[in-house]
Amino acid sequence: MLNVAVIMGRLVADPELRHTPNDISVCSFRVAVDRSYSGRSGERQADFIDVVAWRSTAEFVCKYFTKGQMIAVNGSIQTRSYEDKQGNRRTAVEIVADNVNFCGSKRESGGGGEYGGDSYYGRDPGPAPAPAFKEPAPAYSSGSNEDFEEILGDDDLPF
Repeated sequence: MLNVAVIMGRLVADPELRHTPNDISVCSFRVAVDRSYSGRSGERQADFIDVVAWRSTAEFVCKYFTKGQMIAVNGSIQTRSYEDKQGNRRTAVEIVADNVNFCGSKRESGGGGEYGGDSYYGRDPGPAPAPAFKEPAPAYSSGSNEDFEEILGDDDLPF
């Protein structure tokens, strides 16, 4: 069986960190995801998808993401039943986040600092490494035909 969900959209509100009675970090947030088609009026439509993150992933989301920021979530779909305040039986469908990624530019991210564009897989990524100087790739457009050997017959070719 397969249960994989991948979404990319904008946070509807600032994520808030909570803790269970056993002091496990949990963060619930909602992501607005554009549909690939427009409504009858030509206006773009969106789905609002609930996501829950646990432990260090929850702490990471609450620390580095804010309302309106682009976010990519990879996880699995989970359903749960509960009873609302009026005693009605309800079912909640949400994505349990395994991986959370930054999306968009650093400017869009609200100054995500050195973490912009990096991904997070349940561990502290630490400071970004300093960019290393690299030699530019050689340009072969100025090469000559003397560098190549002509193949006279196609008898030796396997195709």
